[in-house]
Amino acid sequence: MSLPATINAIQVESQGKAVIKEVPLPKLREDYSLVRTTAVAVNPIDWKLIDFDQGLAGTTVGCDYAGVVEAVGPNLTKPFKKGDRIAGLAHGANKVQPENGTFGEYIVVKAGVAFKIPAAISDEEAASLGLGIATVAQGLYRSLKLPLPAKPISESATILIYGGATATGILGIQYAKLSGFTIVTTCSPQNFAYVNSLGVDVVFDYTDAERCIADIREFTQGQLRLAWECVANPATASICARALSTNEKSDYSSLLPINPKDIMAINSNINVRTSVAWMCLGERTEEFGAVSEANHEEYEFGTAFFDLSRELLADGKLKPARQSVNATGGGLAGALKGIEECRYGNVRGAKLVYTL
Repeated sequence: MSLPATINAIQVESQGKAVIKEVPLPKLREDYSLVRTTAVAVNPIDWKLIDFDQGLAGTTVGCDYAGVVEAVGPNLTKPFKKGDRIAGLAHGANKVQPENGTFGEYIVVKAGVAFKIPAAISDEEAASLGLGIATVAQGLYRSLKLPLPAKPISESATILIYGGATATGILGIQYAKLSGFTIVTTCSPQNFAYVNSLGVDVVFDYTDAERCIADIREFTQGQLRLAWECVANPATASICARALSTNEKSDYSSLLPINPKDIMAINSNINVRTSVAWMCLGERTEEFGAVSEANHEEYEFGTAFFDLSRELLADGKLKPARQSVNATGGGLAGALKGIEECRYGNVRGAKLVYTL
């Protein structure tokens, strides 16, 4: 089958608005694969970039995908070939590389931050993983410097993963457990059973903030020194800051920027960090006015971490977060509606996935 000259893709038309457009087939680059997309997943960052970043008109949206390799670049870092099922990460709504989003019928994706989908994993499951894997890589293992699952800690240590029922929290719990940590997490009571099934040691209801803080401090005897925040707003950051030790230096990392002064006004013993999933790509990025330069060391780490994650999936040690497939209709039209659902806070308990 010959490749089409044009495809349909979801692109930013103007700030706050994305549409389905007919666009040229993306150009294959050196360390990239051209993929026929079979499934994509919606993430909160999709609508946040559309709504709040500037200068994104003409960029393709989307970060998560699964699909079939149609062609490979000349300098691929992984031995993918035509016909392989792969999944992984892309930086959608990307003003530096406008074609890089995943919400298209064909997409170009970087090889290092992709993996061959294990036979027991469906395309829908695989499509939910890429951004989450990269976020865990940067948040837990680069920002907070946890030991990798291959070399778990030998002494007891506890980490708070705030937002345990989020798609990222679900993955983070599993990785941190494999790294040997005692896991404290939060979610609503309706998700307690699911979160407990992932191997957490204790879960608390976040809806009563004062009780939640008291429960965490009681369980950790006021000695909690690690927190990874998967919600990242001022209210949730405050809960983490108050739950962390006030006697010893503690480390807090979040998925989105939180003003360090706000955290330290609550608890001056905290080192405040933010992790950025795109660092795993090793490429220059411009986002929300901030510029990150290319970093090959981060790409090497991301490549190794995606390889590790593929092994964990194949061995059944890592399970994808729950998915809701085609909840607002299939294809790109369904995904566009899914972005709206995510924008208005209507997504709970599962990641929105769409088949193409």
